[in-house]
Amino acid sequence: MLSYSLKRLGLAVAIVSVAMLLLFAMIYLIPGDPAAVALGPRATEAMREALRIKMGLDQPVWIQFWNFFINAWQGDLGNEVLSNRPVAKVVMEQLPSTLALIVGGMAWSIALGIPLGCWTAVKRGGMADRIVGVFSVAVIAVPSFVVAIYALLIFSVSLRWLPAIGAGEPGDIGDQLVHLILPSLAVGLGWVGYIARMVRASMLEVLEAPHIRTARAFGLPDRQITYRYALTIAILPTVTLLGVGIGQMLSSAVFAEIVFARPGVGKLVYDAILTRNYPLVTGAVLVTTVLFILINLIADLVVGYLDPRVRSRL
Repeated sequence: MLSYSLKRLGLAVAIVSVAMLLLFAMIYLIPGDPAAVALGPRATEAMREALRIKMGLDQPVWIQFWNFFINAWQGDLGNEVLSNRPVAKVVMEQLPSTLALIVGGMAWSIALGIPLGCWTAVKRGGMADRIVGVFSVAVIAVPSFVVAIYALLIFSVSLRWLPAIGAGEPGDIGDQLVHLILPSLAVGLGWVGYIARMVRASMLEVLEAPHIRTARAFGLPDRQITYRYALTIAILPTVTLLGVGIGQMLSSAVFAEIVFARPGVGKLVYDAILTRNYPLVTGAVLVTTVLFILINLIADLVVGYLDPRVRSRL
């Protein structure tokens, strides 16, 4: 397990390094002068040049990347253009709100997807299996921003059951959870279909395994066979899918934070792009990239711990 963990960790570090290179290249190729955008049209050329020097834009591109690479690994993402605050501090202030949204979305997908997958595997071929199959494909096909808009219109505007915008009163956990229901549903609904289909496929395979047939021969209850013996094995591929799903939810969170006017990293990146605040864009995207890779690393380690066959393949 130690060798497997070290290999996965080394691979994660390599992926982060490549992601940093690609991110820097994309930001560098964006047209426009960050100094001119930050200072506005009334700034003099001397003021623009001073800001370029402060941001390190006067140096060769390879030096800019090297400084960015070294500083980023040390946790220094630079200062944002508008307020001169540390980018890392600004991003970390918004990160808890985005993480709460991701956890809420994953809670929706797990709470609905796993039971639906188990149920349809047990009832395969029946009407319930067909209905859930159509539902799974439908929710996968609908974009998260469409779900967010319709959820807002139905539950907030028409029915007035849930609040429309905001993240709730600071310090009031109950109010924050109520404000989290609709955004997290918009983020997690699409992954209900993915998880349901994955669990169903895995369950169908496991239910035909010899040890399951042996358990049935001994007369064990179907509920015990399904949830104690079959699901514990069938859930392993879903753990990996959850790691990928959390990363995808990070992108879906951008739309949810904009539609529901919630604070978060996605809304922060959107506003930073509009103002050409390149250091803030770079830092926020890098943090979310590292978070995505870290989540997948944890998922891989969990699967490797639960299934020794995975460790032997690497």
